[in-house]
Amino acid sequence: MRLEGSDLACIRGGREVFSSLGFTVGAGEALLVTGPNGVGKSSLLRLCAGLVRPAGGRLTLAGGDPELTVGEQAHYLGHQDALKGALTVRENLTFWTQYLGGAGVVPALEAVGLGSIGDLPAAYLSAGQRRRLSIARLVAVERPIWLLDEPTSALDAAAQASLASLMARHLAGGGLILAAVHGPIGLADARELRLGGAT
Repeated sequence: MRLEGSDLACIRGGREVFSSLGFTVGAGEALLVTGPNGVGKSSLLRLCAGLVRPAGGRLTLAGGDPELTVGEQAHYLGHQDALKGALTVRENLTFWTQYLGGAGVVPALEAVGLGSIGDLPAAYLSAGQRRRLSIARLVAVERPIWLLDEPTSALDAAAQASLASLMARHLAGGGLILAAVHGPIGLADARELRLGGAT
């Protein structure tokens, strides 16, 4: 499997965010998108997820399901955690597994260290726990492409190490990762795509 962007352009709010952008990331690879604030890191991920239409260029996925879009074969982990405060931790994840077609709610919660608070309403979670619950969706519903926007945001050192392990396992299984980051996320062999030039 290979995700490739060629000559991509993005316009948000009438402003060109980037143009003539190209990248390739294959199965078992991670590509870290870096650069200063406002250069389009998040916009690139949203474009790949199908949430933003490209103003130019082409995004292709070789080796994926030809009946599905790139976004339908990807997990998008954005800045905001998509949780319902009135639902419990387990109910939130159960909703996503039913909606996206996954299983294994309990093992996924265990994998992110939330197994003991499955009955707690999500409204009572800390920022780090909310992030870990969002990450649990990556585990519970298998998809080959992970689009991660600042995935370590709000995570403590132990949770960052756990995420690094989950990402390594995803890559070892043939998945691919495109992540917008401002610093290391525990993937030593990841390549870098820098936007916006030197600062």
